[in-house]
Amino acid sequence: MLKLIHQQLRGVFKIKKFDLAIIGAGPVGLFAANYAHLHNLKTVIFDSMEEIGGQPKMLYPFKDITDIPVFNHITADELIERLTSELTEKAKIETNHRVNEIEKNEDSFIIDNEYLVKSIIIATGAGAFKPKKFPVKIAPEAEKRVHYFFKDPESFAGQTIGVFGGGDSALDWAQELAKEANVILVHRRSEFRGMQSSVENLRSLKNVEILTPYLPKTAELVDNKLKLGLKKMASSEIEYHEFDQIVVAYGFRADNRFVKKWGIELNGAGINVSRTMETNISGIYAIGDIATYEGRVPVIGVGFGEAQIAITDIMRRLFPEKTLTIHSTSM
Repeated sequence: MLKLIHQQLRGVFKIKKFDLAIIGAGPVGLFAANYAHLHNLKTVIFDSMEEIGGQPKMLYPFKDITDIPVFNHITADELIERLTSELTEKAKIETNHRVNEIEKNEDSFIIDNEYLVKSIIIATGAGAFKPKKFPVKIAPEAEKRVHYFFKDPESFAGQTIGVFGGGDSALDWAQELAKEANVILVHRRSEFRGMQSSVENLRSLKNVEILTPYLPKTAELVDNKLKLGLKKMASSEIEYHEFDQIVVAYGFRADNRFVKKWGIELNGAGINVSRTMETNISGIYAIGDIATYEGRVPVIGVGFGEAQIAITDIMRRLFPEKTLTIHSTSM
């Protein structure tokens, strides 16, 4: 009995205390951590991935982002670098940490029996996401030629690359790969869902071939090439093309349902928030693409503003006696 009490007390003394926990280390979560530092909030950031940066870092590190104020254009890699350049001195970052339990403890929260925090911001974007798989069975020896992410277009230099999909990710990836390789873009519809300007740019490139509307039906490894049978829609016609490698951009299955076990109410895939970005649980906030309210636009710049709103409300709640400086240009 005494041993059990000793272990429990040791656990209490080991618990790590913070003013704020941010769940999600994408651009919006990272900006929130920087803004929290301006207000001297002791902050810990959790992310389930091996590295911080979220979907932009994983899916399109080389893509120009054009919806960030001040920058005419900035790549996702550059944006994440700017947001994290001094962050290790401002906040504790816990990667490879999927938050499982949040327990209310009077005026605080206990996260995974290890962290005691006064407030929480959820900034998980679309949530846990897995790529939609290529619909054709690929032999094990050929699987390494099928990609759902890539970070270095130069690794495909001089090859023939198939890009499958019709959204912005497929178009962006095709444009980047076309700088280094020959590209065959395959989409199951005649029209693309992505930006028309991207489609027009790809059509103007001599090393890009666009095949619509086609679906992949067969796959085999022949002479060290991936040979795919592509069926034309509304037809029995099948064309065969050989690729060195293929990139699949069919989208992702996103899941934010894990927040329900924390007692947070969802509206579809998003979290309903108040005007201060607070959820149905006092002290827990949601910002970025996981937050939902009428008129919200899913762009990074909006998420930055939501971070400022949430942290301002947190400061007023935690430190009502303080005179709060809202912006850096205050006199």
